[in-house]
Amino acid sequence: MKLSLTKLNAGQKAGALIIASLLAFALLEWLLHGADPALQNLDNSFAAPGLDEPLGTDQFGRSMLARMGAAVRLSMMLSMICVLTSASVGVALGVLAGWRQGMTDRAISFFVNMLLALPGLVLILLFAALAPGSLLMLYIGISLVLWVEYFRVVRAVTQTVVGSSQMQASRMLGFGWFYCFRRHVWPAIVTPVLTLAAFGAATSILALAAVGFVAVGLRPPTAELGLMMVELFPYYSDAPWVLAQPLLAVFLMVFGLNLLAGRNR
Repeated sequence: MKLSLTKLNAGQKAGALIIASLLAFALLEWLLHGADPALQNLDNSFAAPGLDEPLGTDQFGRSMLARMGAAVRLSMMLSMICVLTSASVGVALGVLAGWRQGMTDRAISFFVNMLLALPGLVLILLFAALAPGSLLMLYIGISLVLWVEYFRVVRAVTQTVVGSSQMQASRMLGFGWFYCFRRHVWPAIVTPVLTLAAFGAATSILALAAVGFVAVGLRPPTAELGLMMVELFPYYSDAPWVLAQPLLAVFLMVFGLNLLAGRNR
C-alpha cells in the first residue's frame, strides 16, 4: 500500500508538518550546533535567549538549544524503536492468533489478559524501577505495553478476513499462506496498524516524559524532556521561558502524532 501526502487530510498534513519540523530542528541542531548538552557554565545560568544562545541557558548555564535538540532526538528515537518492535510483535501474534484460532488464539489471549491486568503506566514504572536510569528497561517496558493494542486489532481483523469468501477461494485454488496474507490480510490491517503506530509513538513520548518527571527514568545530566521539567520546575518564576521549552516540545510531538493518526476523509 503506497502512502502519499495527497491522501492525507488537512489535519494529518498539519501533524506531518509539525513532526517534520521537530525532526528537522533536532537534526540541524546536531549537525550545525553540536554543543555538549551537559557542559556547565555557572557564570551564565538562566541567560536570556540571544544570538549566542537562541533558547537561553538553564540553572547550570547549559545550552538549552543543545539540550532541547538532544531531548527531542532521544524521545523520537525511543518512540520509533518502541513502535517498530511492538508493531512487529503485535502484528505477527495477531495474525497468528486470528489465522490459526483454537488453542493458539486462547494461549496468546490469556497472556494478553494477564498484561492488561496492570495499567500500562504502572507496568512501565515497574520496569523503570528495576534499573533506574536504564534506557533499555524503559524500551522493554514501553514496548511490552504497546504491542497489546496491535495484537487485539490485528487479531479481530484477521479473523474476519480468514472467514471471508475471497480468502476461502484463494485457499481452495491452492495459493500459499504468504500470497493469502499479502493479498487479503495485509491490505485489511495496514491502515489500522499505521494509525496505531502514530498513537503508539505519542504514548511512548508521554511515557518517557512521565517516568522522567517522577524521577524513576533516566538520570541527570541526560537531556530528557520529563527530567528537564522536574529540574526546571522550581525556577518557573525566575525563568519561565526555560520551563516552557520542554513542555512545548512534548505538547507539539504528541499533538502532531495525534493529528497524523486521524482518519482520511
